[in-house]
Amino acid sequence: VCSPEFLFVSCVSAALCGWAEVFIPKTIEVLSGSCVTIPCSFDVEDTYNSHLDETCRALWKSDQTVVFDSSNPKSNTIQGELKGDLKRKDCSTTLNNMRPDHSKEYFLRVECNIFKHNLLNQKLHISVTDVPPTPTLTSSTLKVKEGTSVSLKCSAPAPCLSHPPALTWSSSLGHIQESLQENLDRTKVQTSVLNFNASRIHHGKEISCTAVYNKKDGSPKSSVSTSLTADISYPPKNTTVSVSPSGPVPENSRVTLICSSAANPAVRSYTWYRADGGQETVMGTGHVLDIAASEVSSPFFCKAENDLGAGRSNTRQIEVQCMYQISNLYVLYTLMVNLLRSSDQQQILVTILTIVNQDIREHPQEWLKKVV
Repeated sequence: VCSPEFLFVSCVSAALCGWAEVFIPKTIEVLSGSCVTIPCSFDVEDTYNSHLDETCRALWKSDQTVVFDSSNPKSNTIQGELKGDLKRKDCSTTLNNMRPDHSKEYFLRVECNIFKHNLLNQKLHISVTDVPPTPTLTSSTLKVKEGTSVSLKCSAPAPCLSHPPALTWSSSLGHIQESLQENLDRTKVQTSVLNFNASRIHHGKEISCTAVYNKKDGSPKSSVSTSLTADISYPPKNTTVSVSPSGPVPENSRVTLICSSAANPAVRSYTWYRADGGQETVMGTGHVLDIAASEVSSPFFCKAENDLGAGRSNTRQIEVQCMYQISNLYVLYTLMVNLLRSSDQQQILVTILTIVNQDIREHPQEWLKKVV
């Protein structure tokens, strides 16, 4: 009679009675129409090792019903194959063409000439579903600074070793490495690692990983995806200036300047500078600046800043029309001719140019009053 501490072992009167235990996963999720490879090993008392020989067979049972017998695979309820060597205590088994009605709890029985045991210390629950499990992304979020080296790992269970899932990424952002890895319970998982350097062009981009399962019975393949949205922080980039009206503009008019820049986090300040003679002088702040046209006749630019840095626009300059342009001299010329009633037009022209040149330098705002 077996002692109470070995109640997990069921033995018959004609068989050797002693301790034995099996090592199998607690649960395995299987895709309908596909196969499942059960990683399995067992151990017995050393005195019984010699009884593990070529007569041994593995039986997988649900309740008291044998669904798989390695010695007679063609007559099994579930077709399959013993992959392991029972003499080496390897009972790994592949079951094929799994169906939803195969979702049950199973245990292993090992039978040799005189060594016959139900190994009940661990039972396996197989869940057969029509939809494969969702892949896992590690990490589940992506929030980094531009330039950071990023490694994203996509993992999907591979219960059917002859038909592991194919993993694909939505975008080819960098180098991809694939491998078949083993969990602690010896079940397998297909992995794909995507390595790339984070860039601002990735910000807001959805990065997804799709697992495609080909079924062993030839039925249509199944696929399932998981994704994350990249949050890449970076200093202001592509800083530009727009001007309205674009010019040429009269010197006594006003213009609107707009500074634009792409940044994450958002730009916190905009500063406008006049670049004159190698010196940079602040002439205003804000995303939009309303200013007299005369103030932007010299080169100017804007600078956008956030917590990570600053971005500077190219230098701009607006063509500003002075009040006394050469095109207006004909009017002055005519006025002077009428005023002086003289036919010496050459002398009048010299006089006009002299007066205009001198007064524009000395009294630019008063010249129109004198003429009018």
